[in-house]
Amino acid sequence: MTFVLGGAASGKSAFAENAIINSGLIPVYLATARIWDAEIKDRVQVHRDRRDAAWINFEATHDLAHVLCERDASEAVLIDCATMWLTNHVMDGNDLAQAQAALMQALDDCAAPVVIVSNELGQGIVPADADTRAFREAQGRLNIALAARADTAIQVVAGLPNVLKGSL
Repeated sequence: MTFVLGGAASGKSAFAENAIINSGLIPVYLATARIWDAEIKDRVQVHRDRRDAAWINFEATHDLAHVLCERDASEAVLIDCATMWLTNHVMDGNDLAQAQAALMQALDDCAAPVVIVSNELGQGIVPADADTRAFREAQGRLNIALAARADTAIQVVAGLPNVLKGSL
């Protein structure tokens, strides 16, 4: 598993997409975003426009395990992104510990290599409200768990990859 971490608009998704394409395997995209508003719709369209017809695409806003368990070693899976996946669970009032445990198990059980993208939220200012602080903490815990499981962890800053763990 490869974990790709970065700030908003850092180039992390493009980096992850290139890693999948360069694997030589069948590219599979697990989209986690729900369209909440026009801005999200536009961002999703930018991501869609970068992918060609070779990609197998799935909408997986909550249950990544269902799709991951069906993958095989001829494929390479991109999950974009863990932050939107977490947002969906928070917005729906789901048990985050249970959802995270299910995700970790699915990643362990997946036969295909997986690249998972996530946002780094802990380097900015402390949020003013309790709900946003709680989300930032949950995202930090998820990122720690994903990085611990990953063979390779990459931080993307200004489109440039910095290896945190493993190698490119």
